[in-house]
Amino acid sequence: MTDSEKISAPASAGRGYRPGYEVAAERILEYIVQAGLQPGARLPTEKDLADEVQMSRTVVREAVKILSALGRLSVQKGRGIYVAEPEQSSWQQSLANFLPADLRQVDELFEFRRYLETTTANLAALRAAPAQVKAVRDAARQSAEAAEQGDIDAFSAADEAFHLGIAAAAANKFFTSTVDAVRHLQRQVTTIGLAGVAGGSLQVAAGQHEAIAEAIAAGEPSRAEALMAEHIDMTAQQFQREIWRRVVPGDDTNT
Repeated sequence: MTDSEKISAPASAGRGYRPGYEVAAERILEYIVQAGLQPGARLPTEKDLADEVQMSRTVVREAVKILSALGRLSVQKGRGIYVAEPEQSSWQQSLANFLPADLRQVDELFEFRRYLETTTANLAALRAAPAQVKAVRDAARQSAEAAEQGDIDAFSAADEAFHLGIAAAAANKFFTSTVDAVRHLQRQVTTIGLAGVAGGSLQVAAGQHEAIAEAIAAGEPSRAEALMAEHIDMTAQQFQREIWRRVVPGDDTNT
């Protein structure tokens, strides 16, 4: 049986037989990642690519067509095969159109953060490796030290490390990358919407960091989730209050 027909997957995979082009497509994607090829990079010729993935040219040709239709490869006649430039998704468009001083959009950002980061806190309490627990604890401690000194820049750096550390400990790359993107938007809110001035009490936020870190270290997912929800809600209220003061100077109706 040739690879252009069917290929038997390992019994442990539980998938039975797989079409050769499916295996070839998987191997091509693995090759792109392992070779560190970025969007716009040129792949080897079809013949050389077939050698790289150890499949026939016929099957590789079929796989390339499929990957091209899925938007992962770009086949340019007379020029070769390239890693496709990703199309801008609605998620990417929302990042590009975000207005950091628009209270409605800030509300939406924190609403999304609440659902996102309560989940990562829950998973981190279940999955965090010892080194990841230490990283989260260290970041919480550093935020507390910065808060005591009133050092906003140091606090912001520790806060960043704390939230990204929890996302990494959730052991899911999609959560990690999404939290990173959301933190990028929050930096815009702090820098532009709040003119670099942190709202609310750094000491309170740091205390919440330490409580969350301990819940994760203790392997208590429900507690970690609840504490993170409280933390995000408090942070959202602080941001909203500070932005409102800048939109309507002298109006303290939201305090």
